[in-house]
Amino acid sequence: MRCLIPLLFLAAAPVHAQSLDWGNYQLSADVGIGAERGPAYLGADESENSLWLILRNGSLSRRDAAGGETTDGFSIVPSFGYVGKREASDHNALAGMNDVDAAGEVGAKLNYDQGPTRGYVAVRKGFGGHDGLVGEFGAQYRFSPADRLLLTAGAEARFSDGSFSETYFGVTPDESLASGMAAYEPGGGFYAAAINLEARYSLTENMAILGEIEYSRLLGDAADSPLVQSKSEPTVRLGIVRRIDFKF
Repeated sequence: MRCLIPLLFLAAAPVHAQSLDWGNYQLSADVGIGAERGPAYLGADESENSLWLILRNGSLSRRDAAGGETTDGFSIVPSFGYVGKREASDHNALAGMNDVDAAGEVGAKLNYDQGPTRGYVAVRKGFGGHDGLVGEFGAQYRFSPADRLLLTAGAEARFSDGSFSETYFGVTPDESLASGMAAYEPGGGFYAAAINLEARYSLTENMAILGEIEYSRLLGDAADSPLVQSKSEPTVRLGIVRRIDFKF
């Protein structure tokens, strides 16, 4: 199943006009482990349980002129992703298709924070199971309805090049002969849109329970693929995290 994990805390200074004082910056992120239930693969109509390796809610804060801390403004940070392997023998709908190895993705993410809101765009290059370009852009809004509880609502559009689309949604002539499905060569573009709601409940100053509900829907050439059994892809995640801070 697809699991995008942006690693937002692994460095890069925000883009500001003033000179940088490196003693005033702090990188933070939630790191932990949990479980998730979602589509067995992109376009599957069956769900499966899997391990959720949590590395998210990264922020790069700095001291402002008044001595307080702020994350407002632009920042450029690394972005990493992961797509699990797809084995045709595990799914009747994929009979005759080739297996796809697990893939890693490495790239960069541009954030703009203003108070409780964030806008972002990320682009990554794949290696392993796919070697295409993939990314997303979207917005988030954070609010706290009760002590210790932080909710984050978000929406994003996901895009890719033709190489990524062909790997996960394409059917080659050889696969067509083996599977009985029509050959299909999808192009790049927007392949999915998603909305999500994350809840973070603090147990202590550094420990928290993290949960997320996400609904995504395949679009365009991806949605039209003969491999797609369901365009809708709901996912539920639950885990425990520790807040890690790095001052520099």
